[in-house]
Amino acid sequence: MLENERYGEAMELLRFLLQCQGQNERNYEEWQALLEWLEAAFPQVVSGPASQEEADSESDEDEADMARRMVQDKLAQDAGYADKLLDTVMNGPLTEQTVLALEQLAYLDRPEVDVALTTWLKEQSLHPLLQFRVLQTLRRREMTGFVTLQRGAETVEIEVEHVPLSHSEFPNAILQILERVAEKTEIHEPTLYYFAQELWTQFVMAIYGTTDYRSMLDGEESTLDIWAAALHDIVSESLKGIRAEEEVRSYYEITDTMRFRYEGAYRSLKQFVSAGVED
Repeated sequence: MLENERYGEAMELLRFLLQCQGQNERNYEEWQALLEWLEAAFPQVVSGPASQEEADSESDEDEADMARRMVQDKLAQDAGYADKLLDTVMNGPLTEQTVLALEQLAYLDRPEVDVALTTWLKEQSLHPLLQFRVLQTLRRREMTGFVTLQRGAETVEIEVEHVPLSHSEFPNAILQILERVAEKTEIHEPTLYYFAQELWTQFVMAIYGTTDYRSMLDGEESTLDIWAAALHDIVSESLKGIRAEEEVRSYYEITDTMRFRYEGAYRSLKQFVSAGVED
């Protein structure tokens, strides 16, 4: 939700989670901290706009300005604030606090932040989603040039200026793959589409710049069908507990000649899902 700037929905979800019972105390502390940060950073969402028209008129630039002012105020109160944020990101566990610290680092006018983050990316083995968050922070900081890092088994070179800041900024081919799943599921299996949307958003961030990612951009209609079918297949299997491969392949007209590439796409998604469960 934060990735897609759905701040109001994120606040509602956090308030709901805080009312739930039986969770680890640390979870409640992290949820409360995240909620308080959102309420402070986006007070206009808390109070509620006078109309939908007014809500639509709130620009990203306004939100960025508010966040920048908040961070600058913190820095004025504490000269070591930048170092504390870097320490939270680079030496703490991967939690909501890490994401919040990265968001704030984007608004600090300190060149040493770019150096620290790029060095960390190159030298440390990080979770691919954390890597992507760091790349987004570097882009928000208006860094230019390339960053070389290890993504899984691959060494990739990523141009910071082109790193998407939201799902809508990904290439059209990436968006079309999800649209094809929507066409097959939105009416009869809306729950499946919801989970497919969430999984796809996370997956493309995790594989950004890799061979799998670049393969989606080859301009071939069959490639879009293959990845859409694999996404549908993996989510259906996760929700229902059984794999209906033949049925799903028929939805997207995946022929026997496309089978090898289809299985490769399915394995990539399966590996990502399995890694998430293990984490």
